[in-house]
Amino acid sequence: MKKLTTLALAAFAAAAAFAEGGNLRYSIMVNKFENKANWRGQWELGDAWGTILTDQLVQSGKFIVLGEADMRGAAMQEQDLAASGRTAGGKKAPQMGRMTPAQLLVKGAITHVQETKGGSGGFSLGKGILSGVSIGGSAGGAEINITIYICDSATGQVKASKSVIGKSGKRGIGLGYHGNKLGGLTGDLEGFEKDNMGQACTDAVTQAVEFLVAQLESIPWEGSVSLVKPDKLLINRGSREGVAVGMKFDIGKVEEIVDEDTGEVLDSEMTKIGTVVVTEVKEKISYTTPLEGAEKGMGVHPAK
Repeated sequence: MKKLTTLALAAFAAAAAFAEGGNLRYSIMVNKFENKANWRGQWELGDAWGTILTDQLVQSGKFIVLGEADMRGAAMQEQDLAASGRTAGGKKAPQMGRMTPAQLLVKGAITHVQETKGGSGGFSLGKGILSGVSIGGSAGGAEINITIYICDSATGQVKASKSVIGKSGKRGIGLGYHGNKLGGLTGDLEGFEKDNMGQACTDAVTQAVEFLVAQLESIPWEGSVSLVKPDKLLINRGSREGVAVGMKFDIGKVEEIVDEDTGEVLDSEMTKIGTVVVTEVKEKISYTTPLEGAEKGMGVHPAK
């Protein structure tokens, strides 16, 4: 799969609109989207979609974004290799049991692609060092239909789904090159941000991120008490999850309501013993004010 660096840069401005501090985050992983439209071009559509969606989720600042399945597979292979004793040991060696689990999974399919080619109306610079370079415009367009859904990894249940339609702009102009010129690169110099299909993908993935962010309000956020001392209480959530100094959390015993027939967890209820305030934050833990009666393992919920 080709690196879609220019496409990722094109998406940055759109994703920045979602970036806000202080939000409580969930870990999320994007699975490869199936190209049911069977569209073929200079890049693989399913891989392209997964790459840019992962990038926009990172840029949104709303999620703890995990590597796609192939990246996590490669990480596990490195852990296995380190555990075999065939590599140098030490603190920097990858260790088993420390990989961040995905709370939310994103998957879907590309169901329809429509691309209209326009006249090029351009010209080529056919001599000297610029041989093979062309300047031209395209009046064509592109449309892409995506069905996306978000799944709870703990239960396997689909939490929400949505169909989005991405469309390109009416006209684009770019500087392109072909052949083995300019260091042997191929494609468009300005990349997917000027390509009709790239514009349609960017439009669709922006809508997809908006949809995913909107689902966060309906997904319960929780943590646990990790350590209790007379002068402080530690919870197992930190800046990575969006915890900030001054935030308040309810502490209490959590009881799960289980379906007697299926074993499925139907809901949970907290018997609150008090509320704490965050005084210091590290990447994965937070220090809060002490709370009488608190015990290690108790539940932590955002204060109501």
